[in-house]
Amino acid sequence: MFQTLKNAWKVVDIKNKLLFTLLIVVLYRLGANIPVPYVNAELFKAYAEETFRHGILQYLNVMSGDALSKATLFALGVSPYITSSIVIQLLTVAFPKLQEWSKDGENGRKKINFLTRIVTVALALVTSIGYVYFLESGGGQGVSWIVGELNFFKGAVIVACYCAGASIVMWLGEKINDKGIGNGISMILFANIITSSFSTFSNLKELILPTGGKFNWVGLVIAIVVVLVLLGFILLIVAVTDAERRIPVQYAKRVVGRKMYGGQSTNLPIKVNMSGVMPIIFANSIVAIPSTIITFAGADVTKGVAKFFNDWFNYNTIPYLVVFFALLIAFAYFYVAISFNPIEVANNIKQNGGSILGIRPGRPTVDYITKILYRITLVGALFVAIIAVLPMLAVVVEHLVSPNTQYFAAFAFGGSSLMIVVGVILETVRDLEAQLTLRNYKGFLD
Repeated sequence: MFQTLKNAWKVVDIKNKLLFTLLIVVLYRLGANIPVPYVNAELFKAYAEETFRHGILQYLNVMSGDALSKATLFALGVSPYITSSIVIQLLTVAFPKLQEWSKDGENGRKKINFLTRIVTVALALVTSIGYVYFLESGGGQGVSWIVGELNFFKGAVIVACYCAGASIVMWLGEKINDKGIGNGISMILFANIITSSFSTFSNLKELILPTGGKFNWVGLVIAIVVVLVLLGFILLIVAVTDAERRIPVQYAKRVVGRKMYGGQSTNLPIKVNMSGVMPIIFANSIVAIPSTIITFAGADVTKGVAKFFNDWFNYNTIPYLVVFFALLIAFAYFYVAISFNPIEVANNIKQNGGSILGIRPGRPTVDYITKILYRITLVGALFVAIIAVLPMLAVVVEHLVSPNTQYFAAFAFGGSSLMIVVGVILETVRDLEAQLTLRNYKGFLD
């Protein structure tokens, strides 16, 4: 990986792309610290330091790079854009017109991107209105974090700032896609998680040596276990991400003019974790919606519909884990279905005079590839789901055994965050290697 970065830095246009990506990340971090008018950030900070350490607010805060806990310009982060992308991709399967656009090349992609932007702004508008009410109500604490009395003008200014912030984040991500390295939103998410990880290390320190308290040996043991588990997760993630199922393909000999083509054996590689980190991003965004609405609306969670959703979609409950686990599996299959077409692959093999050993060309080949694909996807999806759910399961068990302790609460979303970070690093390195290959740069694999 480091050799790839070193070689990429020697190529001028790739170096410019890396610097451009870094510039965009720096601009995002600046925006994540720009205050919004009429919001008392200092008063809000005292509340956020304790509340944003666990629960759904912890996840939303990680996704925004601590901007949510500071109530700054980019408080909504990438969540509106990610949710919008999920909605549009789901609708693409359901509506023939959108399906037609998705197959219409560059022109269709522009139409889908335009629709995604509109939905992003609409979601940002709804979320920012809920966030303003959350700030005005003091999160149920009875103390407003908005300077003075909230009126229409103040509310409109704050909502406009948060909507503008979400739109700028979307624009920055698209700029990375166009002129930078890697996927824009993934790179911003990566920067956000790395930034939020500093608070995680602070939580580890607080666990071992509480402020004003004695050295906690139990906390030290838990911290060591957490670190070892994270290192093990990293090794497993790298191994599974690089793992693939190779289907042997034999090409027949063909004589064209005076030259002979084919007659060679090759493989059709199918990645075990073909969907990467997308199922985690999708599932987290969807399953967080009910809790986000309840939190921002300041609803009473002791009765009615709010109680039902709080009981079933609270991160430290078994129903939440079941729903989250199921969504991870579903989104893994969904993402593979829209990104890998067995019919197209089978046709390409047939047109080039190839065949899978022991399988007849045509429909049998399609069925065989589909069967292998579904089996491999299940293995990859189960792996991703286990990595993401295990830390949450530790929180649930701790909550059931000892409701008053929160040793693991700060690490509830550690599996998801780690999967995203490692996944983005590996995807970025592969992107760099691909660009180096296109430029016939030799030695980058040495």
